[in-house]
Amino acid sequence: MSGISRRRVLTAGAAAGALGTLAACSSGTGLRIGGPGDGKGTAQARPVKPIGDGSTADTGAQPHQPTPERLKPGQKPPQFVVFSWDGAGELSNQLFSRFRKVAADHGAKMTFFLSGIYTLPESKKNLYRPPQHPVGASDIGYLADRHIHATLQQVRAAWLEGHEIGTHFNGHFCGATGVRNWSPAEWRSEIDQAVDFVTKWKTNTGFTDLEPLPFDYRKELIGGRTPCLEGQSNLLPTAAALGWKYDASSPGGLQIWPGKVQGGKIWDFPLQSIPFPGHSFQVLSMDYNMMFNQSGGNPNGDRAQYDAWRTQARDAYVAGFQRAYTSNRAPFFIGNHFERWNGGIYMDAVEEAIGKMAAYGDDVRFVSFKQLVHWLEAQDPAVLRKLRTLVPGQVPAGGWAEFLGAAGSHSS
Repeated sequence: MSGISRRRVLTAGAAAGALGTLAACSSGTGLRIGGPGDGKGTAQARPVKPIGDGSTADTGAQPHQPTPERLKPGQKPPQFVVFSWDGAGELSNQLFSRFRKVAADHGAKMTFFLSGIYTLPESKKNLYRPPQHPVGASDIGYLADRHIHATLQQVRAAWLEGHEIGTHFNGHFCGATGVRNWSPAEWRSEIDQAVDFVTKWKTNTGFTDLEPLPFDYRKELIGGRTPCLEGQSNLLPTAAALGWKYDASSPGGLQIWPGKVQGGKIWDFPLQSIPFPGHSFQVLSMDYNMMFNQSGGNPNGDRAQYDAWRTQARDAYVAGFQRAYTSNRAPFFIGNHFERWNGGIYMDAVEEAIGKMAAYGDDVRFVSFKQLVHWLEAQDPAVLRKLRTLVPGQVPAGGWAEFLGAAGSHSS
């Protein structure tokens, strides 16, 4: 960790106030990704079993999911890249739909961390009882009804296309009075409420012109990212008790192969420190951290710098990717928000970065966190342990065939 500026660990949580106003193809290895769908008609071809008030429904297995394959002895791992989105609401800027299209263009799957209150009308905000805060309080804004309507459409289409719907919880409380102080029981309350809002949107909104979300959210939900990247230690016992498989809330991770926490029950998928072009320190792999280091946290910084900042952000993502791709092949995690900070340059940077990464070929896999979990759990544990010995930027001594040859032969 030496030589890395402390600024790299500043997290998206510091942007809570801004979020409130701005709203916030394969070869024989790894995952074989199904083609992108259009989100239309897929569920109707299968039995639809309404759940509860009909806000959600069991429509069977999620379409467009890959089949995880165990690495063969001595085989180089694919390069996994996970793009994830905090909040995941569809506002007038239509960024949710924009990145569904970007994903489809590159055969990518992503993780959308849905804020539960983004399915709850502000007129019903008294249904939300946040831990340690007044009834109805939230540090991010409630969506307008038309944006709730659009968000529900996007969530449905995204799932049918094979993307993951995780959770970003509800009120996004940061800092001294925020989620870092919540007990495991308070986290359970927050999670239960987030699920409740998503699974009762018909009752709460009164919308009658939308089809149900085509999944059982209580079964689909296996992970999330906390507001501000805070409070993970007390969240983990609750996540484990709920049977969750991963958590993506840890800041300051390195580009190494992931391991498990909470007694080996939960995969830890942290934001990672990546090279920051033009600087000697590294930056966390998230749009807010780019913005903080470029414009001091001001989401409306010097317009004259926008082009340079866009290029710098894009090149940071690509540099992080290249470091992993050319060395230890550690999965690369990128977290973002649907935002228009500094004129929307970070959205452009992400889109450009995806295109550059995709050009590297078939051994690059754009997957969701859930899909990565399935791949990891299909591997020989001895192979994963050996992969975790590689530090960021380390090329296996003797090449992949030698490095994983012995470990890969331990199990069939």
